[in-house]
Order: sequence, then structure tokens, then C-alpha cells
Amino acid sequence: MTDMFTPEERSKIMSKIRGKNTSIELLVRKLLWKRGLRYRIHDKKLPGKPDISNKSKKTAVFLDGCFWHACPIHGSIPSTNQEFWEKKILSNTEKRAKVREELKDMGFNVLEFFQCEIKADPEKVVDRIEVFFKT
Repeated sequence: MTDMFTPEERSKIMSKIRGKNTSIELLVRKLLWKRGLRYRIHDKKLPGKPDISNKSKKTAVFLDGCFWHACPIHGSIPSTNQEFWEKKILSNTEKRAKVREELKDMGFNVLEFFQCEIKADPEKVVDRIEVFFKT
């Protein structure tokens, strides 16, 4: 199947996809704040710059997009430029595993949520995070 966009148009579209402060991040952060839970965002001092973290509670939270992080339910490789995307998504997955191990070695609890989980039930996701922020 050919792409309906030219390579230049596709590149422009893909370059506009945010890596930080995505809609799912903003939603989860808003719900955490509403519950009185405090956190840091994208802490550069922690491996992988977790989307949300609380050093005193040794908790790092990653809120991952289904496409970029190979969600087992919704992750898929585009039909155009497959070789590039397979390498890119594999690289993301390997990097993610390495970062998670580093954080665990530092004594952190690492929580990961895919976009589909967050959109399906954001309160349930925040409930799970809250358990670690309050222990």
C-alpha cells in the first residue's frame, strides 16, 4: 500500500508529533495533581527522563504512545518504509528496557502505561500510580 502523502509531507507530519507534554501526559498529571499528589516531570537527573517521577517515593512513571513503543495490542509497523520503522521501534523498545533496568537498579519502582490503557480508564491508571506515591 502506498502512502497517501509525499515523503516530504509525511516527514512534516511525523516531525510534529510531540515527545513531551502529550495529551495523555497532561491528563494523568492533572488527575494526580487533583488528588494532591506531587511529582516531577521529565527529570533529567533520572535515566530515560521519566514522564512523571517522585524521587522520595522511588517511583518512575512512563506514559507511552502505542505506536512509538510497540504496544502489544495496538502497535503496528506502517506499510510504507517498513524497514526503517522496524529498526526505529526495535531501537525504542531496547532503549526502554535498558532505562527501566537502570531505574530498577537504583531502587525505583517503574510503572509503564500505554496510551490505550490511559484513554480507556485514566482514573484506574492514576489509582495504580497513587499506590506507589503513598507507600
